[in-house]
Amino acid sequence: MTTTSPVKPPGLRDFYENPAVPVASGTPRSRRQARMLADALGPATPPRTILDIGCGDGTAAATAAPYLPGHRIIGIDWSQDALRRARTRIPYAVRGELTDGGLPFRAGSADAVLFSEVIEHLVDPDAALDEIRRVLRPGGHLMLSTPNLAAWYNRGLLLAGVQPVFSEVSLRAIHGRPGREVVGHLRLYTARALREFVAASGFEVVRLAGAPFHGVPRPLRALDRLACARPPLASILLLHARRT
Repeated sequence: MTTTSPVKPPGLRDFYENPAVPVASGTPRSRRQARMLADALGPATPPRTILDIGCGDGTAAATAAPYLPGHRIIGIDWSQDALRRARTRIPYAVRGELTDGGLPFRAGSADAVLFSEVIEHLVDPDAALDEIRRVLRPGGHLMLSTPNLAAWYNRGLLLAGVQPVFSEVSLRAIHGRPGREVVGHLRLYTARALREFVAASGFEVVRLAGAPFHGVPRPLRALDRLACARPPLASILLLHARRT
């Protein structure tokens, strides 16, 4: 009698190497984030090194580039499939991981880090911010964006017993909430939790702003834009912090 080994279910690495998994976000968030960073960096004299960590297919970096002329943007991702796509949009894209020493850069070598909708996908966000802090120079800028658990519509959905938007209970299908795409969210933050977490990781929070979510139904998009005026209610949280 012969036996066969059980098929191992796909893990997180397999999930993110799947070309069908979305690796880009909406451009309004990318533009707002780029403008915030451009204001923080000032003129490109001398040029600054900006790392787009978790660059995905390079869309966010390509969207940000016109707002950051003269600066060097380097995309970093762990997915080889994402990197292949990113290299069609940005000049530099390299492989790296958010573990101890997993980013291929010397300590203090980066002037700024774009961290766009990555933290919600991480098993260990503490180690990720430690590694980002390592590669940033003292006073270097962290521009982080992430979905808001307490977005205006999520407050109503939770009261109605519906799983909040952005939250996921499975890597295989959506259960208990609106939407169809599984994107691998493991952690979600409110505005207060994000501020506290980043500050506890060795950063000084400079500013917290809001951005709209491209997946909001068209009839509700005006409300979503209005909510950006109050970041704790906004769909997307945009946080600017500096390495202490």
